Amino acid sequence: MTVPKAEYVQWLLENSMLEKIRQRTRLYSGQARMWMNPYAEARPRGASATASVWFAAYPGSIITAGEDSVLKTLSSPELWQQFASIGIQAIHTGPTKMGGGLSGYDATPSIDGNFDRISLEIDSRFGTLEEYVAISRQASVHNAIVIDDVIPSHTGKGADFRLAELAYGDYPGLYHMVEIKEEDWAHLPQVPEGRDAVNLMPDTVDLLREKGYIVGQLQRVIFFEPGIKETDWSATLPITGVDGKVRRWVYLHYFKEGQPSLNWLDPSFAAQQLIIGDALHCLDVMGARGLRLDANGFLGVERRQSGKAWSESHPLSVTGNQLLGGMIRKAGGFSFQELNLAIDDIAMMSKGGSDLSYDFITRPAYQHALMTGDTEFLRMMLRKVHEYGIDPASLIHALQNHDELTTELVHFWTLHAEDNFSFNGQMLPGAILREHIRETMYEKLCGAHAPYNMRFVTNGIACTSASVAAAALGIRDLSTINSDDIERIKQLHLLLAMYNALQPGVFALSGWDLVGALPLNPDQVSDRMADGDTRWIQRGAYDLADVDPEAAFSKDGLPKATALYGSLSHQLNDPDSFANKLKQILRIRQDYGIAASKQLAIPDVQSPGLLVMVHELPAGRGIQITALNFSAVAIQETMVLENVAPGAVVDMLHETLEGDLQENGEFVFNLEPYEGLCLRVVSALPSINTDVY
Repeated sequence: MTVPKAEYVQWLLENSMLEKIRQRTRLYSGQARMWMNPYAEARPRGASATASVWFAAYPGSIITAGEDSVLKTLSSPELWQQFASIGIQAIHTGPTKMGGGLSGYDATPSIDGNFDRISLEIDSRFGTLEEYVAISRQASVHNAIVIDDVIPSHTGKGADFRLAELAYGDYPGLYHMVEIKEEDWAHLPQVPEGRDAVNLMPDTVDLLREKGYIVGQLQRVIFFEPGIKETDWSATLPITGVDGKVRRWVYLHYFKEGQPSLNWLDPSFAAQQLIIGDALHCLDVMGARGLRLDANGFLGVERRQSGKAWSESHPLSVTGNQLLGGMIRKAGGFSFQELNLAIDDIAMMSKGGSDLSYDFITRPAYQHALMTGDTEFLRMMLRKVHEYGIDPASLIHALQNHDELTTELVHFWTLHAEDNFSFNGQMLPGAILREHIRETMYEKLCGAHAPYNMRFVTNGIACTSASVAAAALGIRDLSTINSDDIERIKQLHLLLAMYNALQPGVFALSGWDLVGALPLNPDQVSDRMADGDTRWIQRGAYDLADVDPEAAFSKDGLPKATALYGSLSHQLNDPDSFANKLKQILRIRQDYGIAASKQLAIPDVQSPGLLVMVHELPAGRGIQITALNFSAVAIQETMVLENVAPGAVVDMLHETLEGDLQENGEFVFNLEPYEGLCLRVVSALPSINTDVY
């Protein structure tokens, strides 16, 4: 086999992220600016004070006008006026830098929504760098910010990975990849024609471990799919390196085959250079103020004497995130982690690492509460937040995002499978509790009860917030939805919004939430689901501002989803619309500083569907109570709220008096089915007294 041509290697270097970042980072050396900000400790409340209501975009789903790009559409002054009217203070754009791979000189498309980054350049499918910067500028007009993405755990198969395969310089140290001796190639499977790698079966991984090549099977296989991805390891084709030697590599990928994992402890420290440089580029070139660290819990992997490799709760992930989070703070930004691990890990990774964490702790639990009409599991998870020393104000409480509704419940799967938990009047091991919750969710949220939602491998359920509400209401056929059904779906959707918005921390929602999107028919995206990725049904296209009402597809080719509520332009003219009801909730949240409040209690309740959260408002504004009915029956319950001073109770949303909290803390909660209340105890108001003086 011939040695790769020098021109091709040079071209790869010119397109290498690492090479460009090595040149760029010289701009920071010796500059006073890098010593002006505190960086050692996470600053969650400072981050949420910067912006506490986020719109999470998904670039591939956004419908544009004519030849306008996605980024130009997101910088529209009219759209930002609508965002500001609702109360949105930040836009999280999602990954817009080029993703995918290279085959020779040819680019191959992204396999995971641009979460397989291969370049610092903006993907031309979405627009230009100038248009991205324009979003930041337009956001600043409304005192809002832009949040971008860094992906610390992996890249795509771009120039950097191709240079690593060619054994060029220290590039192999960038990835967790191992050269297999030629005498052992017989143990590797053949790569199917038309592909550049093949997944290894468990017995092959075990054999390579025994031979001392790799650390072995990991603790779990994310995106497990029989015959497609049964382990986290793949083998390459035979490749002739720059030195003329032919090699086959085995490489790690926690996620898809086209997302090779970075090696965070190699003498080259190339991974740290690449990711920290990418983060600084997002902040200083693109104008972002915050950064999501995606899949940041998978930076360390280590061989164990027996059993599976140590790949979660690894100290290297903590160290890596402290470096990355600290550098982002040094440069004047903040970060958040989208980390679906045990609560122990989320707490540990937050110490000196990311400023904020995505709320994977209670997200599946509040969906479970809606599906069952019982808040016991939700109350358990809310209390776990406090048990592990996590400030609820450090969490991003979100409705739908680009991913599935995860039902992995990692806390009860990995570290606490054998611990006992009280649930439904009995003590259950974590593993049994996990299976019970998962079975309930799968039964009620997909299958015969809701065939429009789909399981996503073993991770969870592909759905939208509106289709979760529809399933909770017993609607089995979305094509039969009428105007009354839409109102009922909207009511449940607003209940979920109240749960997330009326507690400390960041509230996030998507374009699918704003328009009330339903899932696509699987036939509409069958080509994208060929590898088993059912999440595409929940990523239908949406038109926020009626820029092209006749469009049937987004610019990226995603079919337009059915939008129960319509565009923001339509909704903001209707006082009873989802957007205007949400606007009222967010106004109360902003006016009273609920995002900055302190969570005092998650009281016990008698009514299964009732959830009560008690918060202390900042600046001496009193006590705020969020009371939510997750059930289909009306609730009247007398509760005693301990350590809360008596006073008048005000309904903050309707601006009415609801009665008085008694001297002993007693108050009667009255809630209609799926109703939410936002209450404030005003201790300074005198009670009504009819005595004659």
